[in-house]
Amino acid sequence: MISALQGKQKKRLVAAFANDAHTIEAVSAATDLNIIEPILVGDEVTIRQVCEKEGIDVNKFKIVQESDEIKAARKAVEMINLGEADVLMKGLVSTDKYMRAILDKEKGLLPPKAILTHVSVIEMPAYHKLLVVSDVAIIPAPDLAQKVAITNYVIKTAHALGIEKPKVALIAATEQMSTGMQACIDAAIISKMNDRGQIAGGVVDGPLALDVAIDPESVQIKKLVSPVAGDADALVFPNIESGNVFFKASTKLAGGELAAVVMGAKCPAILTSRGDSSKTKTYSIALACLIAK
Repeated sequence: MISALQGKQKKRLVAAFANDAHTIEAVSAATDLNIIEPILVGDEVTIRQVCEKEGIDVNKFKIVQESDEIKAARKAVEMINLGEADVLMKGLVSTDKYMRAILDKEKGLLPPKAILTHVSVIEMPAYHKLLVVSDVAIIPAPDLAQKVAITNYVIKTAHALGIEKPKVALIAATEQMSTGMQACIDAAIISKMNDRGQIAGGVVDGPLALDVAIDPESVQIKKLVSPVAGDADALVFPNIESGNVFFKASTKLAGGELAAVVMGAKCPAILTSRGDSSKTKTYSIALACLIAK
């Protein structure tokens, strides 16, 4: 992702309540990689103290003073709306307050009838390429319309990564068409929408169980014929439980590295945990810059 950004115009990033070392380290690293112009909204005294402690040159940042986390989030969102920044990032502000600023009906970043979703890109030693996955953090039980939106978002993300025709697997508990499972029904409808050109830009198939979506041997054993099976670029999960478990297992058990953004707002919004490493946050910045207009 970082290589893909080299030589491109830098994006202006604004970090909301950037009072913590992980956020500042990540923004500093992205600045040194020459992919962003950084703006930190937060308590200037705290930011300067963190920079001094971590050995970071504070002069590389534009600092906007705001010591209250709610006001800092609102100020960062306002800067996006005013065209002063291209990418939004969560700092030390809690997720609920960050999302509240984005979702504010009068001053937020949500276009009419937009669907917000969380998209992650995961790099795992056990898989031969990057995997785009969604939704693992925002929509608990996506309905058909939301799954269509998620499918379009993962295709857009794959395009940003340089994948011209991504293979999207719609995940269910089985690759067999079971009318008793809503995940299977929705997957079949979305697959047919892709066949008819209603969802463009990629190849979509489902329902597919996780094993046949990513493992060629399982595809051979089960004698499954599919343009996606065994080589998926993207996984769309049927609910937040399955997506979240896969997401955390990929990093905590499989040694994966990840990047994550919220899509559907006026700009990509970086939504990482306050406990995430600075490396994860740097990767997320790179992903957001690739997606940003």
